[in-house]
Amino acid sequence: MSTTVGVAYDKARAEGRAALVGYLPAGFPSVDGSIAALHAMVDAGCDIIEIGLPYSDPVMDGPTIQAAAQQALDAGIRTTDVLRVVEAVASTGVPTLVMTYWNPIERFGVDRFAQGLYDAGGAGLITPDLTPDFAPEWIAAADARDLDKVFLVAPSSTDERIALTTAACRGFVYATAVMGVTGARETSSDLAGPLVARTRSAIEASAPGLPIGVGLGVSNGAQAAEVASYADGVIVGSAFVRALLDHPGDLDGARKALVALTEDLARGVRS
Repeated sequence: MSTTVGVAYDKARAEGRAALVGYLPAGFPSVDGSIAALHAMVDAGCDIIEIGLPYSDPVMDGPTIQAAAQQALDAGIRTTDVLRVVEAVASTGVPTLVMTYWNPIERFGVDRFAQGLYDAGGAGLITPDLTPDFAPEWIAAADARDLDKVFLVAPSSTDERIALTTAACRGFVYATAVMGVTGARETSSDLAGPLVARTRSAIEASAPGLPIGVGLGVSNGAQAAEVASYADGVIVGSAFVRALLDHPGDLDGARKALVALTEDLARGVRS
């Protein structure tokens, strides 16, 4: 039985803070290594986990995530391996989502993937290159299994597009406040606050209570605190991947770096 992300957002709201959402690609640095890394992130304070499905043409990912995904692909990662990672992480009780481009799901089979995700205890799917108006097959498969459907809005989204997107989401809506590819940044985007405000207006009309998670390249606790001041969730990906890339072959060092980063970010979303 999966735990939906709404449970984690409700808990964070009850504690007067934002939720910390952590991302790593499955199979990096190996299948078992990614499971161990994600468990460390959970233990150190991540409220929600996103597991990336490595893809050969990651047009929206920055160089850090691309490098990690390529390592996983070179090692022979398969969609069934991704589902095994989901099962191992979801067993902790932390809501666990898959984030993926749409082509691998179509090739695997939409209904087959939805059932595999459900069986693994996954909470749902984040689909950065799939919009609700082109997602009837996924929406039907997700609704049949009560899986979360997380679509993206961006600063370039019109008010009409934001309304359409939030109405179709379940779990949360992903506000990507960076125009272009993703990646850790030294400063946060001045586009995030206005995007969240526009999205909240749409939510009030079509999906009351839907949380907003923001991804914009957060890499430390101070940035996490800034984003947490206006968002329901702070999404961190490249910084976690970088912590592993910086410790190749050093499992103990990698784990310590992940734990230190997670604890710093967790303090940030609580401050």
